[in-house]
Amino acid sequence: MLLVQKYGGTSVGTLERIEVVAQRVKKTKDEGNDVVVVVSAMSGETNKLIDYAHHFSKNPRKRELDMLLSAGERVTSSLLSIALNELGCEAIAFSGRQAGMHTDSFHTKAKIESINPKLIKEAISQGKVVVVAGFQGINEKDEVTTLGRGGSDLSAVALAGALKADLCEIFTDVDGVYTTDPRIEPKARKLDKVTYDEMLELASLGAKVLQNRSVELAKKLNINLVTRSSFNNHEGTLITGEKKMESAIISGIALDRNQAIVSVRNVDDKPGVAAKIFEVLSKEEINVDMIIQNIGSDGVANIGFTVPENELDRALEALKELDSSFVIDSNKEVVKVSIVGIGMKSNSGIASKAFSVMSENGINIQMISTSEIRISVIVNEKYGELAVRALHEAYELDK
Repeated sequence: MLLVQKYGGTSVGTLERIEVVAQRVKKTKDEGNDVVVVVSAMSGETNKLIDYAHHFSKNPRKRELDMLLSAGERVTSSLLSIALNELGCEAIAFSGRQAGMHTDSFHTKAKIESINPKLIKEAISQGKVVVVAGFQGINEKDEVTTLGRGGSDLSAVALAGALKADLCEIFTDVDGVYTTDPRIEPKARKLDKVTYDEMLELASLGAKVLQNRSVELAKKLNINLVTRSSFNNHEGTLITGEKKMESAIISGIALDRNQAIVSVRNVDDKPGVAAKIFEVLSKEEINVDMIIQNIGSDGVANIGFTVPENELDRALEALKELDSSFVIDSNKEVVKVSIVGIGMKSNSGIASKAFSVMSENGINIQMISTSEIRISVIVNEKYGELAVRALHEAYELDK
């Protein structure tokens, strides 16, 4: 089998952890598999490099930032390759450039355009383990680019697709995908299998196990993913396009704390006004999630929407160019709680149960958004964990 294994920052967070990973990779190779390993920077390394940059500039040029941040993964790939060779397992480290990872030119948030894995295939044919620095590539100008937070997951999935790997394993510090965060609800249960669509929703709604862009790409390329822990030998969770014979109605509950509400009041109730509001946000590449519009009186309306809390300041700054008569305020003391399950498509009463549970626990819902397999609500942050526990119990996810 050809396996692509990705190890996250906590899995390679120390020299001792890199040694453990090397032993695991060697064991996989000794079992007769071809192995390509994708690594993240050592835990905390990326943040340290960002701090270094901000010592000199509050707003460093993104091209230079990419050059700096890509160093973290190259360090890890080199160290793991050295450790493998010392164990008698022949290995070679590649940067994103050497791995043939070609991206667009959007520095710090680049998208993969193509992969030419020629050097990787040559190394595999020579019996070597290939260790690739994740999170990075090069653009058409041969400039180093990075793929954004969680980009090493994306590197691994893209390589698995380019190499037609049999399986892509994502190793983290958790055993797999749980029905909710076990730190919030101790009765949370690990899932043996989830569909791409369910995992996409969970990843985009706050579940930190997998980066949503990597799941989206896995679905597009039809690659089976397994997410599991590098700290034990437990079975992980399979993310697949294969449908479950008897789908659970609800697969999981997600909590996203990175939320803020922006309210724009005293807006003229006429065509084109909403377009202007969201156009200024789009120009700043600010992600808008839920949107509600209330029709007021005297020809004016109120528009409310959510943005990631870490983008709130930029959003408020961008909105300053709007009509000065608009009244703009915000609220950071909110969270998003989401219910996800592919079985929701064919079962009624899911929403009514959720709203009843919220009411019984005295939790006021500020905004609601739905899809075929997801219901999301915005509530005050002090009720977020209570909502997760109450919904987890109501849908019997511990059973």
